[in-house]
Amino acid sequence: MLVASYVAALFFALNIGASGAAATMGVAYGSGALQNRLVALLLSGMGVFLGAALGGGEVVKTLGSGLVPGSLISTTVAVIILGAAGSSLFAANLFGIPLSTSEVTVGAVVGVGIAYQSLYFGPLWKIVSFWVLVPAAAFSVAWMAVRLLGLFPAIEKWKGGRWMVFLLIITGFLEAVAAGMNNVANAVGPLVGAGVMSVTEGVWLGGFFVAVGAVILGSNVLETNGKRITCFSMLEGSVLSGTGALLVGVASLMGIPVPLTQVTTAAIIGLGTAKEGFSLLQKEIVINMVRVWVISPVFSAMIAYGIVKAFLLSDVYGAVLPVASMLVIMGAFLPLLRRFSRKNGQSVAKKESV
Repeated sequence: MLVASYVAALFFALNIGASGAAATMGVAYGSGALQNRLVALLLSGMGVFLGAALGGGEVVKTLGSGLVPGSLISTTVAVIILGAAGSSLFAANLFGIPLSTSEVTVGAVVGVGIAYQSLYFGPLWKIVSFWVLVPAAAFSVAWMAVRLLGLFPAIEKWKGGRWMVFLLIITGFLEAVAAGMNNVANAVGPLVGAGVMSVTEGVWLGGFFVAVGAVILGSNVLETNGKRITCFSMLEGSVLSGTGALLVGVASLMGIPVPLTQVTTAAIIGLGTAKEGFSLLQKEIVINMVRVWVISPVFSAMIAYGIVKAFLLSDVYGAVLPVASMLVIMGAFLPLLRRFSRKNGQSVAKKESV
């Protein structure tokens, strides 16, 4: 079980690096500020590792013992948490539904706490509040930044200068640092709670494997994100990356796991709203984000709850409810999310053809 816990955690860390961490340099790469893909991935990996080593400990503590008593998280429970979070992400990838690693990990920990009837609701409420407030703040910061920049037309002539390229690379690197501070805890937090490793060991080992995942496995994500953001200028890209870096970094220092991808999406909506108004597409994006907020933690929580009930507490009947609930959620939300994905893809294709 000890070996299984390490394998599950480090495999999860590699996938975090391949998805969320690699995407942090997408703006710089897609805009042409960084034309070499390997350099972009190496900068992402370096930023993630640096962020984990310097400021990843607080979020690790939250996921290790901040939501449930540390005495509940044994090595077996840690594997269940990581397995529930990983299987949720795997199922989401099969159906094309974007989920947050932070949300599914928190959900899995909460599922364990509910199964044992021992959950700290105060910290949980604080985390959920930040899941709403941080994207809202990202929207507001990006909107205000674009509005303020519009008051100084002279800036336009410097948008393509070397200093703008440098600014975009720096903000992308800082976003990678913020990702390391926040996301590495998703992979190693349960093991720290189980006493398998210390906080220091967790952030260094987890940071290393997330960085490796970004460099070795992040090429496709970098290419995809880079192609999708080419409609932004370098200055606007700096606003997006800087907003994500600032807000996720602050949340990390407070020990709050937050979804970086949703923060970035909210910033993009704020930027687009400042330029073109709140279109119907943006309203659909907001609705989709809310659905993902609901599905991500609930889905993994039910998986963890069911496994603990059935295999650790020998309550097979108690595991029936989460299975039935998952089927209901999939039946209710999956068609809507898949339809949204098709519409969003068609809209992006139309914009690119124009």
